[in-house]
Amino acid sequence: MDQTAEKKLVGEAAAAYVEDGMIVGLGTGSTVYFTILKLAERVQKEKLTIQAVSTSKRTTELAEANGIKIYDLNDVPKVDLTIDGCDEFDPQLSGIKGGGGALLFEKIVATASDKNIWVADSSKAVEQLGRFPLPVEVLPFGAQHLFRLFEKEGLKPVFRTNPDGSPYMTDSGNWIIDLHLGRIDDPETLSSWLNGQPGVIENGLFLNIADCVILANGENVKTLKRDV
Repeated sequence: MDQTAEKKLVGEAAAAYVEDGMIVGLGTGSTVYFTILKLAERVQKEKLTIQAVSTSKRTTELAEANGIKIYDLNDVPKVDLTIDGCDEFDPQLSGIKGGGGALLFEKIVATASDKNIWVADSSKAVEQLGRFPLPVEVLPFGAQHLFRLFEKEGLKPVFRTNPDGSPYMTDSGNWIIDLHLGRIDDPETLSSWLNGQPGVIENGLFLNIADCVILANGENVKTLKRDV
């Protein structure tokens, strides 16, 4: 089974966790794409009444095109459940997110949620974080100075760019510096250090956030739960 088939399998499986009356956070990415389509199908067939909040413009467009109304996060008291993807996760269910550029909004919505479910194909499971480049969202103002600091610290930074070479810009108008670390020995310390640098908006380390990961391995789906 290829990765797309695995993504479809777990993406659709996650939609079953949504219950009538819920306020649901919808993540961003190629796996949650299938969750949104399946959830839209359930809303239509089962007449589910839900409120949804979105983590990106792309997700908002996809959801609304399929009949799911998106509410502003400020207009809901909390989020019952958020379903999102991840770029990699370790045995403790710590993860790296932001490959799609939505890490800031994803972390805000996740923090406002009572429960967070990640959906992942088999390639996302790792023994140690860091294989996937760590995204760091930064203000454009002074970003070159942050870049040089990251270089000095040996973090192997690369500015994320569009195909035409222009700076990649997030939905909130910021830039992303990807850190090619290979391995991250102390995610908590690194996350705190990064967020303590003036000009850093947020980083892609998602620690103690996922309550469970729905993982596809071929045709098998298993649910991994975080030890609290």
